[in-house]
Amino acid sequence: MSTPEIDTTVADSNPEQETDGVAAGEESPEPVVRLDGVTFGYTSTPVVEDVSLTVDRGEYVAVVGPNGSGKSTLMQVLLGLLSPDDGTASLFGERAGSSGDGDRIGYVAQHASASKEMPITVREVVKMGRFPHVGFDRLRGDDWSLRDRLTEAPLAAVRDVAAAVSGRLSASDWARVDDALATVGMSAFADRRITELSGGQRQRAFIARALAGDADLLVLDEPTVGVDAESVDAFYDLLAALNDDGITVVLIEHDLGAVVEHAERVVCLNREVYFDGPSDAFVASDALARAFGTEARFLAGGGE
Repeated sequence: MSTPEIDTTVADSNPEQETDGVAAGEESPEPVVRLDGVTFGYTSTPVVEDVSLTVDRGEYVAVVGPNGSGKSTLMQVLLGLLSPDDGTASLFGERAGSSGDGDRIGYVAQHASASKEMPITVREVVKMGRFPHVGFDRLRGDDWSLRDRLTEAPLAAVRDVAAAVSGRLSASDWARVDDALATVGMSAFADRRITELSGGQRQRAFIARALAGDADLLVLDEPTVGVDAESVDAFYDLLAALNDDGITVVLIEHDLGAVVEHAERVVCLNREVYFDGPSDAFVASDALARAFGTEARFLAGGGE
């Protein structure tokens, strides 16, 4: 495949955007995601080739491309589940998969239907998000020193120590679980089995699990597959609200209409990057036709 021309005219037209929110003379914050020249293949043929992109804190980025374009593979490299053959992938300034950044990432898979076989309640699913925070790390990460906490709130401190030693969730952990359920509108379903939920409700439960873990980055792989249209609209409203609250969102999505309507930035991929820029510029570009080929007219609503 010849190297595609990437449309970046609109994306580069505002140089002040890179330093937005950063005072003069200060260093820009480290990107949440950085991919530099990433190439990966399961055989000698690359599935993704020479992909470079960054995702800054608070962005809402959608990755689109035809079937077999390497979207899900790129996501696995991004998460550190696969190591690139060439290039580098980093999360929060560290090599992806190499450090304790797992508790900062929430992942929602494409097939929530896999959870249909789990005989557990919604609250039990959501509490899994607290597991990375259970143990002595919770004590080390507290704002107070243990001595100060024993002085100011001895009973609570002793309970936290006991929970850390035993690996049990503390009262504050359960409060995070309940807050997460409330945020996604699933409090009323907390004691219902995950097997009894609709597809959209299950996806909300898994987002709540990410929120309970205090995730800074939410990565979703075609999360609306098999979800009814009304639930899809509510699902995207939830993502927008979470993004407004500062959570970085990376979404792999097959529904181009939803991407253009909801995401702020589009990365169009077909093994290589064909476009990386604002959603409205993506619609106006020819990247769709170049990346999707003959499928493009149907995906763009140009055919019956």
